[in-house]
Amino acid sequence: MPHPGLKKITLYASLGFLVLFIFFAIKIYLTVLVPNTNFESEEAFVYVPTNANYETVKESLLPLLKDWDTFDAWAQQQNYPIKIKSGKFRLEKGMTNFQIYLALRKSVPVKVTFNNIERLENFASRISKLIEADSASIVEAFQNEKFLLEHQLTKEEAFTLLLPNTYEFYWDTPASKFREKMSKEYWKFWNGTRAEKAKTLGLTPAQVTTLASIVHKESVKADERPRIAGVYLNRLQKGMPLQADPTVIFAYKLQNQNFEEEIKRVTANLLQTNSAYNTYRNNGLPPGPIFMPDVSAIDAVLNPEQHNYMYFCASTTRFGYHDFAVTYAEHQKNAKNYQAWLQNQGITK
Repeated sequence: MPHPGLKKITLYASLGFLVLFIFFAIKIYLTVLVPNTNFESEEAFVYVPTNANYETVKESLLPLLKDWDTFDAWAQQQNYPIKIKSGKFRLEKGMTNFQIYLALRKSVPVKVTFNNIERLENFASRISKLIEADSASIVEAFQNEKFLLEHQLTKEEAFTLLLPNTYEFYWDTPASKFREKMSKEYWKFWNGTRAEKAKTLGLTPAQVTTLASIVHKESVKADERPRIAGVYLNRLQKGMPLQADPTVIFAYKLQNQNFEEEIKRVTANLLQTNSAYNTYRNNGLPPGPIFMPDVSAIDAVLNPEQHNYMYFCASTTRFGYHDFAVTYAEHQKNAKNYQAWLQNQGITK
């Protein structure tokens, strides 16, 4: 028969183990299973830079957590400080430390949308606000000589690789990877049909995009763009200068490095701008695009309206559209009406 003292020892030991079990159970519960977020919105995002250390992650997480110490205890136990992953991570309101840790292991994609941009530098500035890569590295990636040589593009034509749309990237995508995806999308767009149409016109895809950038700037009306494209293609075929006002405006802004200035009227002074982009002073296409054309403008160049028009001028009766002419005399009449309308509107520049 067991000694009464042994029974007490066994009882005390059992109670001790029970207390320890309860203590550790509570500790695990508080560390792992209690909600630990400190934001009122339904979600919050954490951005972890490439090669970030644990202290950097802590700085990002601290404002979002109720209790850093309990998260830290769990993170240390999971060896998170030595296996940090960079990227954008989504936290949901009410997440526990366990769920937060799992969320920090799964980067979420970023939607990158762009259009209506004039230059590569402006594009890089916009993209750098959406992914980790800075604007300088993005410009450098697209201006890389080896890359341009592989794609048979000049530095001025690099901008043609960017097709306006919505794309998905991971936030920590480096500039070189971003560039590679955009170039793949570009060549996917220039499938057999589009490439053959460009060849028939005697233009490269980059030249089509360059002309499309002018067509896009000339008219906001997609249904009119094939007619405008036809005018410019007629001029190119006859060896006439394009004399496209948007190229003069671009040349002037580029020369003055001021793309914020709004110019509504092309004056005689602007026409004298000494630039390869000024199609009043130079025959043929400019060195590269003056804008990021949308797909409708590119397809307008590839599918131009067949006609004999050689000139066009903004219409004074159909806002947003143009009046077209075959002869210069007819065009002068249209231009005179438009100039008179500008004077009446008080538009001088």
